[in-house]
Amino acid sequence: MSERLQPGDTAPAFTLPDADGNEVSLAAHKGRKVIVYFYPAALTPGCTKQACDFTDNLDVLAGAGYDVIGVSPDKPEKLAKFREKESLKVTLVGDPDKTVIESYAAYGEKKNYGKTYMGVIRSTIIVDEEGKVERALYNVRAAGHVAKIIKDLEI
Repeated sequence: MSERLQPGDTAPAFTLPDADGNEVSLAAHKGRKVIVYFYPAALTPGCTKQACDFTDNLDVLAGAGYDVIGVSPDKPEKLAKFREKESLKVTLVGDPDKTVIESYAAYGEKKNYGKTYMGVIRSTIIVDEEGKVERALYNVRAAGHVAKIIKDLEI
């Protein structure tokens, strides 16, 4: 398991398929700030709330120079269903083998109803224009998270 990222670390490079099977890479966003958020699964209540919040605030974030990429272990076909069902505008990419999710330390031990298991830890990494980690937020809550990011970034 990777160590959690810290401000100043170089964000791990990645290229992953989006909902349409097109490749999306972090490198392609150099020169812009990127909010990379990790969520457990498309089409689940918390993840839907979070994706809808990012979509609802996409114009505000983009206006402040931020691109948003959502990463989950889902395959592109499931991401496409998620995007269509919820009218999502945020870029969603799939990491079925969890290589990128693990490189960002967004995979690990979780507890739910007293049971311990391994899974995707809801996390948000804010990457600056140079590809460095500006903020690394782990174990975030789905509800209210986007509003908190906007407030913390003073957008």
